[in-house]
Amino acid sequence: MIVRMFLNCSLQQGIKADLDSGQVNYLANVLRMKNGDKLAVFDGRSGEYEAITENLSRKSGSLRIGRKIRDFSPSPDIWLLFAPLKKDCTDMVIQKATELGAAKIIPVITKYTNNANIRIERYAAQAIEAAEQCRRLDVPQIEKPQTLDVMLKNFPADRTLFFLNEKGSKQDILETIKNHTGKAALLIGPEGGFSEDEIKKILAYPKVCDIFLGNRILRAETAALAGLVCWQAVNGDWKD
Repeated sequence: MIVRMFLNCSLQQGIKADLDSGQVNYLANVLRMKNGDKLAVFDGRSGEYEAITENLSRKSGSLRIGRKIRDFSPSPDIWLLFAPLKKDCTDMVIQKATELGAAKIIPVITKYTNNANIRIERYAAQAIEAAEQCRRLDVPQIEKPQTLDVMLKNFPADRTLFFLNEKGSKQDILETIKNHTGKAALLIGPEGGFSEDEIKKILAYPKVCDIFLGNRILRAETAALAGLVCWQAVNGDWKD
């Protein structure tokens, strides 16, 4: 399998792209690549290009950008809003949400959120790594954490909010998603669920859809991924 790498610069054929220390370490010391070896690179907006290593040593190096391999195509416009979980569970949500095509990931602080150690830089690095591995051409935007009240206050009026509510009405998730196409977001609660007051605030949002994931109580990370799978299957890019 060809190595893929995200570069935070505008790519075009013929340019030289300098590598940062982490990228040099990965290519030279982990993969033991040599000068003249090929890999694929992408920048999240220009598509995917072939690249060749140049001046690669244990501490520095660059890439010469070659021909375009794939034209850019963005992931579908679905956001994931979730309450940060314990470290390993949050890591899994970031990685798998990236694989499942989430365009934006927003940590939402709720009454029962039990992880105060929110590291946006770590989340962003995990999203990049997951995008590299799954052949995605863009990387999800990782937002700074917001309280539930701030998130609801600033939530775009033209975006449907799918609220995965284990205590709510038992609307079929696939039918509900099918009836609400366009810009969307999934809201997932913490391990302890939402408080009654929080549920009332969420349901008061004008474009909220209260949806149901069955009678079994799902872990928060399971609910997040199940919701993304359902949305992708109905309104996402799996049909292509």
